[in-house]
Amino acid sequence: MEFPRIEPLGEAAWLVRFADRLDPAANHAAIAFRAALEADPLDDVEETASSLASVLVRVGGNAAKVERALRIRLGQTDWDQAPIEGRRRWSIPCAFGGEAGPQLGEAAEMAGLSPDQAVEEIAATPVDVLALGFAPGMPYLGFLPEYWDLPRQTGLTPKVPKGALVVAVRQFVLFDVEAPTGWRQIGRTRFPCFDPARDPAVALRPGDEVRFDPVADLDWIAGHMGGAVVEAVP
Repeated sequence: MEFPRIEPLGEAAWLVRFADRLDPAANHAAIAFRAALEADPLDDVEETASSLASVLVRVGGNAAKVERALRIRLGQTDWDQAPIEGRRRWSIPCAFGGEAGPQLGEAAEMAGLSPDQAVEEIAATPVDVLALGFAPGMPYLGFLPEYWDLPRQTGLTPKVPKGALVVAVRQFVLFDVEAPTGWRQIGRTRFPCFDPARDPAVALRPGDEVRFDPVADLDWIAGHMGGAVVEAVP
């Protein structure tokens, strides 16, 4: 099956698929294509949104015209190599282990590392925002090295707190709400992924780069945006 592929979603939307499963190249292509559509919008397109390997294009006019325009835009470049418009780089303070990350030791052992080695490696490994989902503004971040391809737990943790950093399948998820999860909690931040009183309400965008900076304790984290620092990627 060839990709990218354009599929109808009802009468008023198209789905542009770059793969039928998650991989780094397809994720980059989806994010770059969606960013390009936002930077240079097509006529009759009301909304776009990227997922792990596809882009939703919601149409407010002539759907056939939009499909033709999408095909032209898709053919203009190799999207898995294209730059991502508006990409940013974040440094987010994070407390690891202890009460902040009660499953750090378990996750590190499964990856073949000591807890200290795991934290050192995480701090040195920037990850990208692959997609937002589950709750408003909540990021899926990756990719970690292959030995971090940890399975989900066989049972759910009934509740992790707001700010929890969890790990599985070479990815992190940063929780912005209390919620159950099958992933292992290794740390915690004070970063507000979503705030309806803020403009924009969602802090992170797909394609942003994130690095977690270790701190000894959550009490060390203070300041605007949970101590996070952001800069544009040239």
